[in-house]
Formats: sequence, structure tokens, C-alpha cells
Amino acid sequence: MKSLPIGLIVITVFAVSCGSGRRGQEKKNGGAKVTFTERTADQAVDVMVDGSLFTTFRWPDNVCKPVLYPVCAPSGTEITRGFPINPRTGERVDHPHQVGMWLTYGNVNGYDFWGNGSQGLGTKNENGGVIKHLKTQKMTGGVGEGSMVTEESWTDPSGQELLKENTEYHFIAKDSIYLIDRITILTAREAEVRMPDTKEGMFGIRVARQLELPSEGDITLYNAEGEPETVKGMTNEGISGNYRSSEGITGEAVWSTRARWMDLYGNIGNEKISLVICDHPKNPNYPTYWHARGYGLFSANPLGVKDFTQEKEELNFSIPAGGTVTFRYRVIISSGKHLNDEEINAIAGEFSGRY
Repeated sequence: MKSLPIGLIVITVFAVSCGSGRRGQEKKNGGAKVTFTERTADQAVDVMVDGSLFTTFRWPDNVCKPVLYPVCAPSGTEITRGFPINPRTGERVDHPHQVGMWLTYGNVNGYDFWGNGSQGLGTKNENGGVIKHLKTQKMTGGVGEGSMVTEESWTDPSGQELLKENTEYHFIAKDSIYLIDRITILTAREAEVRMPDTKEGMFGIRVARQLELPSEGDITLYNAEGEPETVKGMTNEGISGNYRSSEGITGEAVWSTRARWMDLYGNIGNEKISLVICDHPKNPNYPTYWHARGYGLFSANPLGVKDFTQEKEELNFSIPAGGTVTFRYRVIISSGKHLNDEEINAIAGEFSGRY
């Protein structure tokens, strides 16, 4: 058994987790109620649907950015990886900076916001940037949908602010489908902000082990004693994920391709799950490139052109002093069935017309 740096095996237990879903519950007043529970001492806001956890917006001191974690399907099944916040037996032990659902970038004026914390919880890389949650401006619950507006600050290692962030979240519950819409406005402060090409970005989710793509070879997983252990010749039992893009490309071949949406579908136990990220026509460089990997990283990155085209093309993106850029993404979570192209196109089309 191989020991890992102490930061990789810190386990933090939070009060709320997935597990009690809405399936079979009677809906009242014409639809599910989306509500918010603020837990200031835990630096967290729980998003609830009919009293069951949908997700938690959290900004812990030992993570270098705000994240949504865990993220649950309508059934209550957790679709995000637990490691490193709350490791589960059988999960991969890698990339501890990939936590839940997030939006960052790997090169902002030379600072790495994507990979900061890659040595484990509570660590910071020498050139790592930090996204600080400043305040939650508004939380509005409702029948079928709730919204939340937050304010963040992208700071370099010296604490200087490079970008101001305002993000609007919409949490939508429609029977066996949950939706998360994220609209993020980044504003450059007193100087131009450069965001040159890198594959390390931008809107990402790290998914549960069962939704990874089958693979071969040795793998380091958490064992029943809560310790990392290298398993040789790991089988793919229970690993059922597969990618399918709006352009018809499947499997790991989707990496570096462009598409309007990407579907990651598979089974967690006997439950069919579809997890879809939708790009938006108003986003920079639409349709986005996909930094989607078989090991469970599912990410849309519109700015990493050079890496994704094998240096045939290049995009050196920047925001002028005082200027803004907006990124819009929708996540679809389907429980009990795998969505087909017609269903995804309809939901993606509604998203495109809404914002």
C-alpha cells in the first residue's frame, strides 16, 4: 500500500449529503418546491427540492474556489465524486483540485486557477490563483425553480484582484430531470486580463466512479479502510459511462472536439443516468471544445484552442481593463433513463433562448 501526502487524505464530513430523493413523493401546489438553507458556520448553502438535497454551494477554506458539491440526481443518487472532500470506497485518488462542479481557468495572467490545490485539501500551488467567495447577494426559492446570485473575487498569490465574478445560478426541478443553469460574468479590474490557450479549463464536473468510461491497467482507489491502495489489473465491473456529443462522436474520442452539448450516460447500480453539459450560442468561441476525459473529468473549455488543435490554431483570449465577458452553461441530470438526441436538443434549445 502506497502512502500519499497528508493533504490528499484529509476527510471532512458535512452535515448534508445525497441519499433521500424525490422519486415517488407526491407533488403539492403543482410542482416541486426549490428552497435554500444557508449554513454560515459551514460556509455552505444547501439547495433543496421538496426537502431533499439537490446540491450544496460551498466555499471551504481548504478548497481554492467555490464549488457545487455534492450534486444529486432527482432520485437522490450522488453523481459527483466524493474525493477529496468525502472519499468513498472504490473511488480514484487523483486530481484533488477537481471537486464537484466548478468554473476556473488554468492561465489567468500567468496564474493557475484550475490546478491550484493539486497537492491536496488545504494546499496552494506557488503560482496558483484563488477564487474567493465574497457574498451571496440573493436567494429566491419557488415552485419548480430557485435562483441564487453570488459575488466572487479572482486573486493572484499576493491577494491582488484580477477579476470580479458575478454568478447567477438557476436550479430547476422537472420530474425526473434536474437542471443547473450557470451564468457567470467576469469583469477585469484595473488592467487587461490575459487568458491564453490552455486545455486546463473551464466549466467542469468530476463524476462518480460508476460514470467513468471503462479502462484497463492499474489504478489507485480508496479501500474499505479509507486508505489509498493501488489495484493491479482493475476490472470494469459497475463502470458503465460513455460520452456522446451533439455531433455524433462517442467515447474518449470526444476529447478536443467541438460540440453544442455533450452527454455522459451510464448506470449507477441499476439506475440509468444522463449527465449533459450544454454550451450557449452567446459564449465565446461557440461551439466549445471539450476537455472530457474517460477517468471522470467532464469539462467544456472554449479557450484551449492550441492544445485541442495540436497547435494548428490559437486563441489568446483577453478582457480589457474594465471589460466583461459572460459564460453560460446548462447541466441536465436525468434519473431513470438515458436521454436521446431529440430530448437533449429540446432542453438545450430552451436554454439558448432563455438567456
